[in-house]
Amino acid sequence: MAGAAFGPPPVYNQVMNESIDEFLTYLSVERGASPHTISAYRRDLIEYAQTLGSRGIDTLREVTREDVSAHIGVLRARGLAPSSVERNVAAIKSFHRFCVREGIADEQPTARIPLPKVPQRLPDVISIDDAERLLSQLFPEGPVGHRDRALLETLYGCGLRASEATGLDLEHLNLDGGFVRVFGKGSKERLVPVSGAAERALREYLAHGRPFLRAKKASLRQDPSAVFLNQRGQRMSRQAVYGIVRAYGARVGLELHPHSLRHSFATHMLEGGADLRSLQEMLGHSDISTTQIYTHVDRAHLREEYLSTHPRARLR
Repeated sequence: MAGAAFGPPPVYNQVMNESIDEFLTYLSVERGASPHTISAYRRDLIEYAQTLGSRGIDTLREVTREDVSAHIGVLRARGLAPSSVERNVAAIKSFHRFCVREGIADEQPTARIPLPKVPQRLPDVISIDDAERLLSQLFPEGPVGHRDRALLETLYGCGLRASEATGLDLEHLNLDGGFVRVFGKGSKERLVPVSGAAERALREYLAHGRPFLRAKKASLRQDPSAVFLNQRGQRMSRQAVYGIVRAYGARVGLELHPHSLRHSFATHMLEGGADLRSLQEMLGHSDISTTQIYTHVDRAHLREEYLSTHPRARLR
C-alpha cells in the first residue's frame, strides 16, 4: 500500500515505518478516517515505535505487553492529560489488531491492556437565554451578515460539527422537505431536521447572501456546490467557522466555539423532552453512550429547577 501520501517518515525502522503506513492507509481508504485523525494516529504511532526502538525491539512480533505498558508509562511521565493517553492507547490497540489481521504480527500484546479511565467532563453549554442573545444580535448588512447568521443558526438549530457545516453542498439541502443531509465522521450519512429560524436564515442567505460572495480575481474559482462560502467565493474552512463563532460570541459576552453550539443544541433538546434515541440519530453518534453524557447536563438542569421551586428543598 502507498504510504507516501502520509509524508516521509523518520528513519528509525523501515519495517515499522511500512506497517504504520499500511495501517494509516487502511484507516483513510477503508474506514474513511479524517485527515485530523490520520495525523494524530501517525504522531502517536511514531512515538510508540521510537519507544520500542529504544527498548531494542526490531519487529512487531517481538512486542510484549510489558513493552506497551512501558510506553504508557513514558506518556504519563511526560504529563499528558488522561484523554491524550487514552487516545494513544486506542491508536496502539487498533494498530496491533490490524497487524495481527494482516499477518504482520502473530499476537496482540495489547489485548488485555484497558484504556485509561478519563474523568467524564460535562459538555460546555450555554443557556437558552444566551443562545437567544447570540442569535438575536444585529448582524452586518450584506452577504457576509446573511451568511454568518445562517451559519450560527444552522450550527445551533441542527447540532452540526464545524466540519459538517463546511462540508454541506447545495444538493444536501431540502428546505421544502425540512431536512439537511449531513456527512459526519467516517463519511456516515444522516438526515437532520431543519425548521424555524435556521430554515429562514438559510433561505435568506441563499437568496441574498451566497449569490454575492464571488471571486474577485479571475484566477480564483468560485465553489459551485458549497453552501457556506468565504468572501472569495470558495468553500469556508473549519478555521473560519471557529473564528466567526468566537467573534459573534464575544460581541454578546460569551466565550464560544462551534462545539458549544452543538452541545447546547443537544442539551436544550433534552430539556425540552426529546427522546435520547432520536437525539443520537440527529447528532450522528454511533453509540448511544456518547449521547448519554447529555443526560448528566439535563439532570443538572432538573436539580436546579428543583432547588429553585420546591418550598422545602433548601431547608437544613
